[in-house]
Amino acid sequence: MSVPYEKSLSKAFDADRAQRALEMAQSTLRIEADAILALMERIAVPGNDSFARAIALLLGCTGRVVVSGIGKSGHIARKISATLASTGTPALFVHPAEAAHGDLGMITENDAFIAISNSGETAELMSIVPIIKRMGAKMIAMTSDDASSLAQLANVHLNTAVDKEACPLNLAPTASTTATLALGDALAVALLDARGFREEDFARSHPGGALGRRLLTHVRDVMRTGDAIPKVARTVSLNAALLEITRKGMAMTAIVDDADRPVGVFTDGDLRRLIEKAQDFNRLSIAEVMHANPRTVGPDQLAVEAVELMEQHRINQLLVVDGDGRLAGALHIHDLTRAKVI
Repeated sequence: MSVPYEKSLSKAFDADRAQRALEMAQSTLRIEADAILALMERIAVPGNDSFARAIALLLGCTGRVVVSGIGKSGHIARKISATLASTGTPALFVHPAEAAHGDLGMITENDAFIAISNSGETAELMSIVPIIKRMGAKMIAMTSDDASSLAQLANVHLNTAVDKEACPLNLAPTASTTATLALGDALAVALLDARGFREEDFARSHPGGALGRRLLTHVRDVMRTGDAIPKVARTVSLNAALLEITRKGMAMTAIVDDADRPVGVFTDGDLRRLIEKAQDFNRLSIAEVMHANPRTVGPDQLAVEAVELMEQHRINQLLVVDGDGRLAGALHIHDLTRAKVI
């Protein structure tokens, strides 16, 4: 007979152990937070212009930013390169050991090289750095030792030293990797700001995400066109307009003039309000009951702008007009939902 999970857990992990785990978690977070705060103060020390010089170097790079490290530093390097790439700075990760066996061909004299090593003496990095320097590529080192070999070879050195690791043995890279990662984020954000990187730029790097859909989808991408557009002439009867509404399934129809410019709109909501007045539909023309001057958008506007217009005026449909004011399409809120703009 199996022991319930909760009971087996309570035996293996009593209250004292649970409390000890909580204390270790709090200690870890405190040490890593202190490491980041100390790093924040260090880069702002008067006379220390290393961070500003690193930004200037990266802004002046005409190639790509190549980030490299091994072990835990390699994991941090991968994340930093990914953050740079997604925020407007072309970047890639190169493994130092693989670089020594051919991947150095990925690096050019126009690139900027960021070498990450806590000790600043990592053998795999030290074996390729002289070659990279000989190419003419500029180098930024992120280490915990100003006197390290990497720091001495770099054009700019960013000191990532921490007082101690969160590991109780002071061995496993914890606070040091957190500080390095935070410094990488600081570089990426400072570069983002310096480049004037905008939401639209971010969306182009993330077309599969929600922001990409919101900022890259235009009205023309989701609007209904051609025969799918419900429209009638202003001279037709109300009954004829109702048939058009039924055929096209948009719960509305546009009313257009002889030049195909929309002069009005009639919706299911207008029909319900008309029924309350108990009028004789057979005697009404659409021109008598339509809403004149309907809300419109252009096909080149962002779909999210159409959403905002619908929400502002509490409507579910919009007419799309071209530069000459002619009817070019129709848009229902369901079209925007299907496109995941909403």
